[in-house]
Parts: sequence; structure tokens; C-alpha cells
Amino acid sequence: AEPAAMTTTPATLIVVDDDPEICELLADYLGRHGYRVFTADGAEALHSLRAEHAPDLLIVDLMLPGDDGFTICREVRKHSDVPIVMLTASADETDRILGLELGADDYLGKPFNPRELLARIKAVLRRTRCAPPVLAPGQARWVSFGNWQLDRMTRELIDLQGERTALSGADFQLLQVFLERPATVITRDDLYALTRGRDAPPLDRSIDVHVCRLRQRLGEDAQHSQLIRTVRGAGYVLTAQVDALT
Repeated sequence: AEPAAMTTTPATLIVVDDDPEICELLADYLGRHGYRVFTADGAEALHSLRAEHAPDLLIVDLMLPGDDGFTICREVRKHSDVPIVMLTASADETDRILGLELGADDYLGKPFNPRELLARIKAVLRRTRCAPPVLAPGQARWVSFGNWQLDRMTRELIDLQGERTALSGADFQLLQVFLERPATVITRDDLYALTRGRDAPPLDRSIDVHVCRLRQRLGEDAQHSQLIRTVRGAGYVLTAQVDALT
């Protein structure tokens, strides 16, 4: 496999898992692919987010003693938009969906192939790196839709009262897809491919969870959304007019 692409300094990853063999495996494997890897418990991971050099991504096992992965995801999202890839040995789809609802960016079941985890990490970092996005030539920094404005440079939503809300990388990427295709029905498979860079696995419901989360960020009831409507049997459509602001 090719080494991870780095710009100036290697991305820093923190593995939160109580299995020492998995921690050692990931520290060795991901380290050989160019990442700085540390292991931590939940409290240490949360503390690291307030440090001067915060991690670029967390890898969190859901089944932990004490504060489980759900609790860690919930606490992280109170203070940070750092990407989270969760690991789960549970075959229960409800656990994976709950993890995504709490703010995880991707998930992988145990046992897993380290190469697949590496690919997931690269994909998540590509779409959620904290650096401001590079705007394409001719692409407006400010966009208005419905009762919202989006600052594409800072990834902030601004409401009618001028209140700003920072979007996570995953939410920003999903919103970008809708804004680039207003009044167009986008299938779940296409949304998955456009935001994840790979085809959706069979029966995967993570896009529905992400759309629900984005609707909540836009102040809408997921069951009666007017801005991002569900087209039964087809997908989703952004109903608002999208205007570039100069």
C-alpha cells in the first residue's frame, strides 16, 4: 500500500481501545504508513482535544469498560468536530446507527482488515481535514439557500439572526453535494459515493442517518423536512433555490 499523503506534518491518530493487541497492531501498521499513532482511554482522548496539538482523527471502540464509545462520541461532539472512526464487534445495526447519530464519521466492524481501516482513515481525512476547503476557481465563498447562508471557507452556517454554527467535515461535505445539485433527486447510493468515495454496502443506512443529522443542524424536523425532502423510493432533494453571494 502507498504511504499516506502528508502535507507538512503527519496526521496524528488516537486509538481508544481496551484490547492491547489491537492497539499494538494499529500503532505499528498505521505508523508504517506515515501516521503518528497514540493509544489512550476515553478520558485521555477527551483531554487531548483541548491540547495545543489536538489529534486529527480518533479511532474509537464502542465496547469499552467504563465510558463506552457512545459516551465518548457524545462528549467529543460537545467540544470538537474532530473526525471519528468507530470500531464495533456488535452485529447489531442499531449500535452502528446510534454511533453515527452521535457524530461518528464512519464505522468498521470487528474483526477488520487493517488495510480497509487505513482506506477508511484516508477517506475520512480527505473529506474532513480541519483546514479550510480550497474553493474551485469561480466558486463563491458565500452561498444562500432557504433561511441560511453557508461560508464555504470556514464551513459555518449562518441563520437569519446572524448566529454561526460550525459544521463537521461530514456534514459540510453532504451539504455541499445538495447545494451543487438543487432541485435534483439524489439517490442514497449516489449520496454515499459522492461523500464517501466508494460504493455503499448492501442495506447500509448510514446516509439516512447523516441526512437526518444535517436536517437537525438546519433546524428541521426529520419527519417533516421541507428543505431536504425525502422522495419515497428514490432518494432526497434540496428544494431551496441556491444563490451565490458576492
